[in-house]
This record gives sequence, structure tokens and C-alpha cells, in this order.
Amino acid sequence: MTDLGARTEPALRRAAPALLGYAAVRALGLITLALWSAARDKNAYTLLTARWDALWYTRVAELGYGYEVRLPNGDVHSNLAFFPLLPWLERLLSATTPLSYADAGFVVALLASLAAAWGVFAVTDHVYGRRAGLCAVLLWAVLPVGIVQSMAYSESLFTALAAWSLYAVLTGRWVTAGLLASLAGLTRPVGLAVVAAVWAAGITAFLRERRTRESSGSAPARRALGMTLAPLGAAAYVLWVGHRTGKGPLGYLDVQAGWRNGFDGGYAFARFVADKFTSFPSALAGVGLILGVGLVVWLYVVCARQGQPLPLLVYAGVVTALALCASSYFGSKPRLLMPAFPLLLPLALALARARTRRSAVIVALLAGASALYGAFWLNGSGPP
Repeated sequence: MTDLGARTEPALRRAAPALLGYAAVRALGLITLALWSAARDKNAYTLLTARWDALWYTRVAELGYGYEVRLPNGDVHSNLAFFPLLPWLERLLSATTPLSYADAGFVVALLASLAAAWGVFAVTDHVYGRRAGLCAVLLWAVLPVGIVQSMAYSESLFTALAAWSLYAVLTGRWVTAGLLASLAGLTRPVGLAVVAAVWAAGITAFLRERRTRESSGSAPARRALGMTLAPLGAAAYVLWVGHRTGKGPLGYLDVQAGWRNGFDGGYAFARFVADKFTSFPSALAGVGLILGVGLVVWLYVVCARQGQPLPLLVYAGVVTALALCASSYFGSKPRLLMPAFPLLLPLALALARARTRRSAVIVALLAGASALYGAFWLNGSGPP
């Protein structure tokens, strides 16, 4: 047995209950979706693999970059907005198996979601223990928009890379952390959050060593290498887009502007919420949005008060800020927040401290509600 296998096998055994629980929740969601879709004469697999962003990813895998849609209002939706790692994996898997690009995207999502669940467990287990790790994975699985974890989207892939990069930081594996952060940066624009976490942890470690005048062998060099590697993936793609569009380093921002997407500090989202209060029925939705944002902010404050490690706080903070302060696609915000799994850790700790039977009942109820909502959502407006 190799050294890697000797380390992986016991870690996998330790994570097995969490992974089995995660798989059960996702299976429930997929079965519910299939039954709901059949009742509405729709194809559940099409909803998972050939709608919304999944179509854009498969087009990149099949045709490469350069495809765009010009809307009547003058907006230009370019596939350059979609980062390349997921379509690269779809193309690789399709080239080496009989799978279509859409099928490959679904397989990548399923495998990545398991890797993400394992990463969430590893991080939480390292910080708070095994029982909290199990609860964190189950809570991540039963999120209302958890069905996205089984779609041919990039959220699961990104969360897997982010979680394992954070775990590598927490355990002092700096080069691994940098490589995974770089891959996360090739997956979604929010890869910036992983880079920020690696850099925050690295700078803090350097300052601590300088203050105490202690250094452990080659650790500073490995840390510096990891910090150097971390932003390379995102930087490479953004610079390539700028070169391809002829608009320089900020060309990617122009691509996003064509989708009416950007970062405005939350102004557009605040206006969107305020507009809900123009009539009574929509005012209820406005109240719900305010409560949802308040819950996210409260969870982050609790994370800080409970003394979460700095990399987790930085990562969750940047993911949350980018999600809530984006200037468009307001219905996507729950999906964009899904990778911010450290926000769930206070709830996971509370669940871990409860009696096993009570925790099981809570998770079962949440899993059923998540499965029903996911089926309803994908058969309705779905994720934009």
C-alpha cells in the first residue's frame, strides 16, 4: 500500500457515515425530482443536465469559447463568462468514455459533490470533531437549493476544491492548498475567496513567526510557494479573456457587464428588496428576503464569536460578500451562497450537541423539505 493509500483509507473510513448520509439525502432529492417531473410530463434528467448554465458549460466543452447571444435590448451574453475547469473535465470525460458532454457534466457533478461533502467533513472534523463533521455534511446536503449539488453546474466542483484547499491550509499543507486554490480559481469567479483565505492564513503565519522569531525548516518556503500558486488559475483565465476580447486585464468585467452582472456593494439587491414592498403579496417576499439576509449575517457573526479559524472566516466572508453584493441575478443568491459552508458550522455544532434521535428527526424533516422544494423549483423557474 502506498503512503497516500495508507493515509486515505482511515480518513475515508472516518468520513464514511457522513458520506453515506449525504448520498442518502441526495438520492432522496433525485427520486423526488424524478417523480415530480414525471407527474408534470417533464424529463428530470434534462432539468439536471441541459437547462440554464448547464447548457452554457456543455457548449464550451463542445465548441470552445466564442459563442454569444445578442439580446433585443443590446445585452451580449458571452460564454466567456463561464470559467473553464468544468467544461475541460466534461470534454476529457466525454473523449475517454461513451458519455455525451451533458452526461459527463452530470457524472462530474455527482463525483464532485461527494468530494465536496468529504471536504466539508474533513474541515469540520479537524476543527470541531467527527460528530460536528457529520452534522455539517448533512446540513449542507439539505440546503433548500441542495439539488444544485446534483446538477451539471460548477458549484459542487468549486466547493470540493475550496473545502480541500481550506483543509490543506488548516493542516499546514501549503503547496497543496495553493494548487487547489488555483484550480478553484479556474472554476468560478468566487475562487477569489479561496485565494484570500490562503493569503490571509499565510500572512498571519509569517507575522507570527516574525514576532516570535521562530521558523520551522522549509515551512516558510512552502508557504510562500503555496501563496504564489493560489491566484494563478483565476489570473490566467481573466488575463486570457482580456487578451481575447482586446480589452486588457479588465476585459472579463466587460463580459460580465454584458450579462448585467457586477459588484455594486449590494445597492441593486437592496433596491430589489425595497421594490417588494410596493404591494402586500410581494411585501411578504420582501420580509422573507430581509430575514434570509439577516440569518446569513447572524451566522457569520456567530462563526466569528465561536472562534472559527481565520481561513474559514475569510473564505465565508468573501463568498457571502460576492453573493449578496452582485448587481444582478437576485434569484441566484441562495445558490451562490451554497459554497459558504463554514456558515453552517454553528448550526452543525448545535445539532451535534442535541440527542441523536432529535438530530435525526430534524435532518429527516429538512431532507424531505429540501427534496420537495428542489423538485418544485426545477420544475418551475429553476436556477437562472
